[in-house]
Amino acid sequence: MKNLTLEHIAAACHGTYYGPEEKKSQCIEAVTTDSRKIEKNCLFVPIVGARADGHKFIDQVMEQGALATLSERPLGDVEFPYIQVESSLQAVKDLAKYYLEQLQIPVVGITGSVGKTSTKEMIAAVLEQKFRVLKTLGNFNNELGLPLTVFRLCEEDEIAVLEMGISDFGEMHRLASIAQPNTCVITNIGTCHLENLGDRDGVLKAKTEVFDHLKPDATVILNGDDDKLITVKEVQGKAPIHFGMNPDFPLYADEIESKGLKGIACKIHTPKGAFSVVVPIPGRHMVYNALAGTAVGLAYGMELSEIQKGIESLQSLSGRFHIIENENYTIVDDCYNANPMSMKASLGILKDAMGRKVAVLGDMGELGANEKELHREVGTFAGTCGIDLLICVGTLAKEIAEAAKMSSKAEGKALGIVHFATLEDLLAHLGEQVKQGDTILVKASHFMNFGKVVEALQK
Repeated sequence: MKNLTLEHIAAACHGTYYGPEEKKSQCIEAVTTDSRKIEKNCLFVPIVGARADGHKFIDQVMEQGALATLSERPLGDVEFPYIQVESSLQAVKDLAKYYLEQLQIPVVGITGSVGKTSTKEMIAAVLEQKFRVLKTLGNFNNELGLPLTVFRLCEEDEIAVLEMGISDFGEMHRLASIAQPNTCVITNIGTCHLENLGDRDGVLKAKTEVFDHLKPDATVILNGDDDKLITVKEVQGKAPIHFGMNPDFPLYADEIESKGLKGIACKIHTPKGAFSVVVPIPGRHMVYNALAGTAVGLAYGMELSEIQKGIESLQSLSGRFHIIENENYTIVDDCYNANPMSMKASLGILKDAMGRKVAVLGDMGELGANEKELHREVGTFAGTCGIDLLICVGTLAKEIAEAAKMSSKAEGKALGIVHFATLEDLLAHLGEQVKQGDTILVKASHFMNFGKVVEALQK
């Protein structure tokens, strides 16, 4: 890891080095906060969490081959080197910022209310046609996950694609100060984390904190079809690149055609020309992801043929509209997380599926004072979107069921609606509700543990 000697680490973390003088010039080979994942010559970062204090594992990890450890407390007369810091979490953020500065690798920073991960995957798939890319894995997009992603970079990597997720004001400032993006992509401004952010204007304010830490002359890429993002006319004295379905945008898509669960086709128009492409994951939102990927590819000098190939190489992730087919059902595993915007988008895709269309929906979290109204909004849409059976699970999801009954009745739709109070109740009766040949969407916020529903359907 470039320039990460113990001496440099201590300076970057504003810490104090204790240990043999001859080891100060030795470089670490990895950084970890997990005592179960110790590598030889790594740096251990003990995090004080709600459930465990990493400091109690220090002796163990040093015996397993760690080169050094951080510590928020004096360790006394120990034989191994350590760096005492005021806060391990702040230290790991400071160190990640220092490490990125040493590598001088271009950073594509991605944020937004919905679709951050799928957009990140699309952008990485495009860039990988020309560059060696490192991207955020899983949900490593917060104030600890982002630094740990940065530490996976090596000198051979050519571009970093980093996802940044927040739930409160100030968080984006802290994330962006680490990443300092050369390219910034914002997918949309939705109704997420309203408990802290209040309303969509609050979400816009929190997300656009990223602009305060962009590299000079950075490229900003925004979804112009979003009514909040279209109001952003200038960032650091430079106009952002807006994309969408509007032919007045420099990047836009038309000739959109659903291929059902096989994907969605469109024609993408750019200042360098146009090309037709089939995105192999369904949903109109994937056209927006393809436009974002195209914009980033063009920013890094890629040819349209390379961009097209990258879009068509995209693969789905588990829990994010991941389609699983077995002898009984087609399962749409979209249970990683949920909010009103993504719920309606997934329901809109389900209606194009073959066979009987079943939606298993659960509670959505962090929606603030209007949470019941926002659940009813989803239910109103579900009642008219052309599905056959709606199964709702949870206290708030009861609002989805009730609103769906009203809207389907008003439209004269023959929609079956069932509500279960708990996940356990659903699992006990799931087999009675679904039939062979069904296409089944499974979606809820992460805390609902709907992965168990997917597992049960696979059995």
